[in-house]
Amino acid sequence: MKNKYLRAAAPVLVLAVGFGVVQWMSAAKPAPEKKEEEQRLVSLLYTEAREESVLLTVTTQGVVRPHTEIDLTPEVSGRITHISASFAEGAGFKAGETLIQLDDANYRLALARAEAGVAQAQVLLLQAQAQASIKRQQWLSANPDKEPTPLQVNEPQVKEAEANLHSAKAELADATRNLARTRVKLPFRGRVIRRDAGVGQYVSTGTPLGRVFATDLVEVRLPLTDSQLMELGLPMGFVSSTAHPGPIVTLSAQVGQTQRQWRGHIVRTQAAIDQQTRLIYAIAEVRDPYGKGASDGVPLAAGLFVTAQAEGVQAHQALVLPREALRNADTVYVIDENNRLDIRTVEVVSTSENRVVVTAGLADGEKVVTSAIANAVDGMQVQPVTQLAQK
Repeated sequence: MKNKYLRAAAPVLVLAVGFGVVQWMSAAKPAPEKKEEEQRLVSLLYTEAREESVLLTVTTQGVVRPHTEIDLTPEVSGRITHISASFAEGAGFKAGETLIQLDDANYRLALARAEAGVAQAQVLLLQAQAQASIKRQQWLSANPDKEPTPLQVNEPQVKEAEANLHSAKAELADATRNLARTRVKLPFRGRVIRRDAGVGQYVSTGTPLGRVFATDLVEVRLPLTDSQLMELGLPMGFVSSTAHPGPIVTLSAQVGQTQRQWRGHIVRTQAAIDQQTRLIYAIAEVRDPYGKGASDGVPLAAGLFVTAQAEGVQAHQALVLPREALRNADTVYVIDENNRLDIRTVEVVSTSENRVVVTAGLADGEKVVTSAIANAVDGMQVQPVTQLAQK
């Protein structure tokens, strides 16, 4: 019976002894060395904020509009016999070019009648003058010592004939003008906005034929605050002159995939404050926007929304940073003396393609980050790297 129990317990004893030996060997094995990983710092390019005397840039926006835009209407009545190819929506025309031709048969007939009237009046005047001359000679022969009265020498008849000649010439001039007015033309070069008439249509004086605008000059109405007006050195009611020209304005807009720029001048400012916006409006002009004033062939088209920038005239002490140092609209990353990141909100007074001008929230000589950084955290440890070149 005892041998039977020993045989049943033998496997259990062997397993217990084996487990104990394994545990003893594991406890006797030396523990592995723990290596602490060193923290890898983010390397950031920085530049030092520099205090400079700068001219601030005034930035505003506006819509381009033609200096001259009119409804084209005829001055005489008639049936349209011809329309120029230049008188089509979007087409351009030259100064003095005939855009619409009206039937001029009746006006040519009126001109011929007026010419005949002038000729007849001239004949009647010559006759009246001849009769007056004969009567004067007859009177002087009969009464050498007595001056005749105007009626006795036909002076009223001569004046009447002269008046009739003046009237006939006026009718001739009117008939000549009316004949010329059958050719509808404009004294400026421009573009057609829309056309409202067709060949064969009968039109009378004042009938709308279309709408056009001049392309010699366009203007932009720019809203300005009091401080912006002072920055540009412009008084209310300013009018540009040779002695006092207005500030130069750079107008820019995105046309297609390209940023375009045009150059203009502020020529005047309003003499009153807008009651709704409480702003003062300045007028900037660009000459020949479809020709020499275009941007690499791209015209400053009417209706285009543009951003206008003009440089101020009064210098200010401010901190200047590279454009890439600005995050969002008013945030910069500063590296403090302990190489920790300090996220600051600053007061930006001017921005351009290359620089940012700051007046508050930053001190001269502080390190401002210019490189890109993902997941920036206020107070994080960083590795500063000097940016050698700064524009």
